[in-house]
Amino acid sequence: MNQITSQLSPSGLVAILRGLEPSEAEAVGECLYASGFRSLEVPLNSPEPLRSIEILRSALPADAVVGAGTVLTIDQVRDSHAAGSQIIVSPNTNVGVIEETVALGMGSFPGAATPSNAFDAIGAGARNVKIFPAEQVGITGFKAWTAVIPKEIRLLPVGGITEDNMQTWAEAGATGFGIGSSLYKAGRSLKDLKTRADKLVLAYQMINAMRESV
Repeated sequence: MNQITSQLSPSGLVAILRGLEPSEAEAVGECLYASGFRSLEVPLNSPEPLRSIEILRSALPADAVVGAGTVLTIDQVRDSHAAGSQIIVSPNTNVGVIEETVALGMGSFPGAATPSNAFDAIGAGARNVKIFPAEQVGITGFKAWTAVIPKEIRLLPVGGITEDNMQTWAEAGATGFGIGSSLYKAGRSLKDLKTRADKLVLAYQMINAMRESV
C-alpha cells in the first residue's frame, strides 16, 4: 500500500459544514455518516457552532471525528475542546493555536498558502496541513510543495474541491480533502446533500482503489 492510500482512508475526507444550524446538526451528521464521511467540521462563524459540535459528537458513532473550523484564537481552541471537538481547523498558520491544539490532544489542521506557512505549522506540532485556498495554490504549485514537505505530513487541499478534480489533486500528492460548498450549504435539502455526499465518497473510494491496485 503506498503513501497516498494509507493516508486517504478513512478520515481524510472532511465535510465543512459552514452555516450549520444546531436544529439540523443531527440530521445532517447522520446523512453524511451514512454516505461514508467520517470527519465533520463546523466553522465557528456558523450559528451556535459549539452547540452543533456537541450535538454531532453526541449523535454520531465513535468512529466519526467532529471538529471546529475557522478557529483563530487560543480561547476558541479551548472552547471547542470543551464542546467535544477532536480536531481544530484554521484558515491560517497561527503557531499559538497549533500548539494549544496539540497540547489538548486534538488534531491540528492549520491553513497554509505557502511552503513557509506549512513548515511553520509543522514546527509548531501540526501533522496535517490544510492547503488553502487550493485554487490559488494550484496543481503546479502544489506539486512543488510535495517535493519538500516531509512525506509523513498529510496535505489536504481545501477550496474548489469536487468529485471531478479530486483525482488530479491526489495524483499531485494530496492525502485528503476538505469539502465545502460543493457538498453542504445552509438550506440545502437532505436529499440533495445525500446525493452530493454519495458522489464525493464514491470518487474518494475510487482513488483509494486505484492506489491499492498499483
